[in-house]
Amino acid sequence: MSEQRNHPTEIAPTDLTLDAPPSLVDASSSGGSSGPRVHIVEGSGPALSGETNSVLQARLKTSALTLFGGFMAFGLWQQTETLLGTSGYNATPSVWLFAAHAAVTIALGALGMNMCRKCAMSPTALHVKEALIFGLPALFFVLMQTVTMAHCATQHGYVPMPGTPWVILIFTYAMFILNGWRRAALVIGAMAATPLITSAAIWMTMRECDHAFAAQDRFFHQLTLVMGVSAVSAVVGVRTIGALRKEAFQARQLGQYNLRHLIGAGGMGEVYLAEHRLLKRPCAIKLIRPDKAGDPQVLARFEREVKSSAKLSHWNNIDIYDYGHADDGTFYYVMEFLPGLNLQELVQRYGPLPPERVIHLLGQVCDALGEAHGANMVHRDIKPANIFAAQRGGLYDVAKLLDFGLVKPIASLDSANLTQDGSITGSPLYMSPEQSTGDDAPDRRSDIY
Repeated sequence: MSEQRNHPTEIAPTDLTLDAPPSLVDASSSGGSSGPRVHIVEGSGPALSGETNSVLQARLKTSALTLFGGFMAFGLWQQTETLLGTSGYNATPSVWLFAAHAAVTIALGALGMNMCRKCAMSPTALHVKEALIFGLPALFFVLMQTVTMAHCATQHGYVPMPGTPWVILIFTYAMFILNGWRRAALVIGAMAATPLITSAAIWMTMRECDHAFAAQDRFFHQLTLVMGVSAVSAVVGVRTIGALRKEAFQARQLGQYNLRHLIGAGGMGEVYLAEHRLLKRPCAIKLIRPDKAGDPQVLARFEREVKSSAKLSHWNNIDIYDYGHADDGTFYYVMEFLPGLNLQELVQRYGPLPPERVIHLLGQVCDALGEAHGANMVHRDIKPANIFAAQRGGLYDVAKLLDFGLVKPIASLDSANLTQDGSITGSPLYMSPEQSTGDDAPDRRSDIY
């Protein structure tokens, strides 16, 4: 199997391996394994809270900086128009309004720049940050609406439509803040209602504005329509985004494991960095898709060999923690995650290794093979790509032997390690004579060779 590597710590082999065709697999092993078959058990499922807090923290930072940029740009634009004398009727010569605008801008910038994306924060602290990031602009918009409407009504005889800043605030909240649609409806509904309530309060308390409101008899109808459509659209968007995010989260779950990101891909499947949901232990999961395996007997062989490999306990053999079948038939097995490089990568990056280091690594591989051979297991594919120089327990150059015959061949025409379906097993550059001729079944001597 050819692994196209995306990450230096992948544990699957990188070069190609020849294998026997599926027809040569022992048919008795295809479905008659005496051991119990493992399936994913449906449970309560992992909660979204941990991921939600982390994402919300990053989104709050982005929201604060976005609003900070908007306030900064709007303030500069207003001041430029004032200096040039091109400001319109809405321009309000209020020192208090300017001071409030500057204070909110500074506060948003401070909130955004001081919020650490990776630092752990409690849900209460996050909600306080959320209230400040969106509450301060809302308070400023109320002040701006009150001052501007009073100024325009008394000086120019008309009432400006106050909806634009509120629509921007509503959609900023809907896009960036992770929420259930019910909570979002409460917050967004409050934002949408505030300009209506403020306008009604101005109309009822400021008698000097009566004539302006009377001249615009459709003012409240238009404002209600604008804010209502904006609020409904935003809430529907929140619900849609939440459903898609939940689907994406569930798609990354495999039993008790949360798939983090892809670290390798090959002809039959992918290798993912993953984490156990409860233990929070990193691991590597190889997924073997049934449509890529090509034959049910191949998957049966994989399952049998994973069971055998899982019995190995030597320090220098790869630890297999778990295996199973997903609902769609995907076979997966869970291995320890190894920081480091395999020997092929090590030589490609840093050149030939010193003899004493090679002896140190291969001596450990021989110890690992000793346990496997004692359990009547033959690796059949010893090569640099299947020997990992890992860091374990504070020690470096801990050799780990990978993949006891778990790799399925894929065809390639552009590699010295050419792979084809045939009657031979192994990697052409490293296989023993009996493997290359296919006359005899590989045994322990093949691994030593």
